[in-house]
Amino acid sequence: MTNIVSIETFKELPYHTRLMGFDLGTKTIGLSLSDIERRIATALETIRRVKFTNDAARIVELATKHNVGGFVFGLPLNMDGSEGPRAQATRAFVRNLAKLTPVPVVLWDERLTTVAVTRTLLAADASRARRGELVDKLAAAYILQGALDRLSFMAYEDE
Repeated sequence: MTNIVSIETFKELPYHTRLMGFDLGTKTIGLSLSDIERRIATALETIRRVKFTNDAARIVELATKHNVGGFVFGLPLNMDGSEGPRAQATRAFVRNLAKLTPVPVVLWDERLTTVAVTRTLLAADASRARRGELVDKLAAAYILQGALDRLSFMAYEDE
C-alpha cells in the first residue's frame, strides 16, 4: 500500500510541519525543505545513491530531524504527459519508502525542472562542476516550490 495523496491533503497537515521535496535520479537524489510556514523551498542536500536501504534510511533520518509532515516527489512525465520507465521507477521508490514511513507523498509534475534550473545556473555563470554539484538539490527545491505555491493558491481560493 502506498501513501500517495493529493496536494489538497497537505492543507490538513499539522501546523509547523515542513514539506520535503525530491528530485529522484538514477545516481543521486536531490532534497529540499520548506520553512515551517510552508512558503519557501530551500535546497537541502544531494544523496549519492548507493542502495535503497541506505538512501531510505537517510531520507527517514532527515525527515525526522526536520519534522517533515509530507513529501513532494518530482514525477518525471514525458512531454506528452504519459509515464515512462523513470516515472514507474519513481512510483516504485515511493511504494518502497511507504513501508518505512507513514509520511504522505504527493507526486508533482517535474517536466523541464532540470532544464529551468540549469538555465538559471548558466545565467549565474556557474561552472560546469558547480552546476553538477547544485542541480539536483536545486531541482528538488524548484519542484517543492511549485507545490508550495499551489498550496498557497488553494488557501487564497478558500478565503
